[in-house]
Amino acid sequence: MPGLTAPSDYSQEPLRHPSLIINAKEPFNAEPPRSALISSYITPVHFFYKRNHGPIPLVDDIERFSSSSFFFFFIFSIPIITKYKPFLLHYRYCVSINGLTENPKELFMNDIRMLPKYNVTATLQCAGNRRTAMSKVRKVKGVGWDISTLGNAVWGGAKLADVLELVGVSKFSYCTQKGGKHVEFVSVDKCEEEKGGPYKASIPLIQASNPEADVLLAYEMNGEPLNRDHGYPLRVIVPGVIGARSVKWLDSISINAEECQGFFMQKDYKMFPPSVDWSNIDWSARRPQMDFPIQCAICSLEDVDHIKPGKVTVSGYAVAGGGRGIERVDISVDGGKNWIEATRYQKIGVPYVADSLSSYKWAWVFFEITVDILRNTEIVAKAVDSAANVQPEKVEEIWNVRGILNNSWHRVQVGVGRSSI
Repeated sequence: MPGLTAPSDYSQEPLRHPSLIINAKEPFNAEPPRSALISSYITPVHFFYKRNHGPIPLVDDIERFSSSSFFFFFIFSIPIITKYKPFLLHYRYCVSINGLTENPKELFMNDIRMLPKYNVTATLQCAGNRRTAMSKVRKVKGVGWDISTLGNAVWGGAKLADVLELVGVSKFSYCTQKGGKHVEFVSVDKCEEEKGGPYKASIPLIQASNPEADVLLAYEMNGEPLNRDHGYPLRVIVPGVIGARSVKWLDSISINAEECQGFFMQKDYKMFPPSVDWSNIDWSARRPQMDFPIQCAICSLEDVDHIKPGKVTVSGYAVAGGGRGIERVDISVDGGKNWIEATRYQKIGVPYVADSLSSYKWAWVFFEITVDILRNTEIVAKAVDSAANVQPEKVEEIWNVRGILNNSWHRVQVGVGRSSI
C-alpha cells in the first residue's frame, strides 16, 4: 500500500520507553511496571502495552504538514513537493471496503476525517494478560505477561457504523442484501503465524454497524496522531473486546458471509477447558473469544513484597468486558477468609457508580483502600461486574493451553519487616 509498508525484519523498529518490561524482543512485546500503570487514569502512550506479531510497519509522516504548507509547495515548487512527498501520501493512503456490499469503495484519510469525529475512552486488554501466573500452574503457550497488558486511552476517529453507511450498509444491520454478516479487518503487517501474511480479525456486522457499540476507525490516541506501535495511520478499536480484534495498520475491510478464517480467529484466542491439551485440542470446537471477562489486579504492591507494619494502601484497576460496569471490588488481608469493599473511582474524588449509559462504560475503574497490616499475610483482590460475574478463586479452574483470560483472584504475598516501599 502507498505510504504503508510491512518490513521483513526488525532493523527499523521505533524507539520505546526504557522503563517498559520487555517480554519478547522480536516481535516486540512489552508492558509497563504495574506502579506506572495506575499512575494516570488515562494511560500515557509511552506506557501503553506493546503487542505485536511481526515487524512494525513503516509509514511516511503524513500527519505533519498543514494544508497551507501544501498549497505553498504546490504553487511555488514542484521539486519541493517531490522532496516532501510524505505529505502527499495523506492523499494516497486509503482503505478499501469491499465484499458483500452494494457499493464497495476506497476511502482516503480525508474521507474518513470528514465524518463526525468521536472520542471514546476505552480500555484495551490483551487476552494474555496475567499469563505468567497461569503458567505457574501448568505450562502454557504464549508471551509471558504480568498484570499490565492493558491500558486506558482516549481514542479519536470515525465510528465504523458511519463508515459502513458510505458503502450502503445501514446502521443496526444483521445482514447485507448480499448476505454479509461479518466485518473483517486486514492489516498490512507480516505475521509468522499467517505464513508471512497480514494479521486479520473480524466482528459481527450487527456490532460493527451499531453506533452504540462505539467501534472506531481511530486515527488519534490521547489527542495525538497514532504512533507506529499503536497502528498509525489508522486502526480499529473494538471496545469491551479482547485486544486481538482491534486490528492495527488497517489495509482493508471486507464484509463477508462468514467470520474471518485467519489464524488469530480460528487457531488462537479461544477458551478451552483445563482438560484440553495440545494432544487433544480441536480448534473448531470453540468460538473465537470476543468479550474479555471481569478482571482486577493490585498494582500498588508486587506479587511478593516487604512492607513496614501499619497502614498500607492497596490500589489497582478493575475492568469488565462488553461495557459492563464494576459493582464491587473486594479486598482481603487474610488470604480470602474475610473481605472489605474498596473505594472505586474513575475521576479522583468522585465516587464511581456503574452506568451502562456512561461515556466511560468501556473504561477501567481504579480502586483503593487503606488497611492495617501487622504480620506476614496474603492480600487478595476480586471484582464483581454489573451482571454479577465474579472472578474465579483459583487459576486451576480456568487454566487453558493458550494461557488466556486469567482473571482469577489476584494475590500478593507481603512480609512485614524491612520495607521496599
